[in-house]
Amino acid sequence: MLGLKLPTDPRWADIAEKNIEDILVDHAYCEQKAASTAISLIVTYPEYSELVTAMTALAREEMGHFKMVHDRLLKMGFSMGWDRKDEYVLKLREFFPKGGSRSTQLVHRLLIAGLIEARSCERFRLLSEELEDKELAKFYRDLMVSEANHYTMFLKFARQYGDRETVDKKWQDLLEFEGAIMKDLGENESIHG
Repeated sequence: MLGLKLPTDPRWADIAEKNIEDILVDHAYCEQKAASTAISLIVTYPEYSELVTAMTALAREEMGHFKMVHDRLLKMGFSMGWDRKDEYVLKLREFFPKGGSRSTQLVHRLLIAGLIEARSCERFRLLSEELEDKELAKFYRDLMVSEANHYTMFLKFARQYGDRETVDKKWQDLLEFEGAIMKDLGENESIHG
């Protein structure tokens, strides 16, 4: 369903479990950045009313997820720590050229956001199936459903605001590019790397 070209190696779940504090801290920052992305889309593209409505709801939801992850960190005796650069997202952003029309830039941002959500969904599924801590596994199963909804929403908007055939071609090309990125990043103790 997600269309990812390179599935995460199931051994990543072992890395994650052994470094659960790093995973949770990274996850908290990912939720914060997702809310920021939604707000940025509202600010940059206010004329797209349907998008603004959806992004308003998404920003609220992502901040709710941030709170859930932050609460879990505190419950486990951890603290947020400092944000680290997300190499995965930085590399994804290199795919599309800078510039172009506003609508092209919007489509590119929506496709990248959709892919980030798809990879998060896939990673959360893996955590939900492989973590020995059953409470944490359920936590990730519940979040996995939200991420799948976000992925499909971003892709739907990209297709709505761009030419469907062109958008689908860009999506497939982006998926291929992302697969190549994951060959280098697939073993880190972070949500996307």
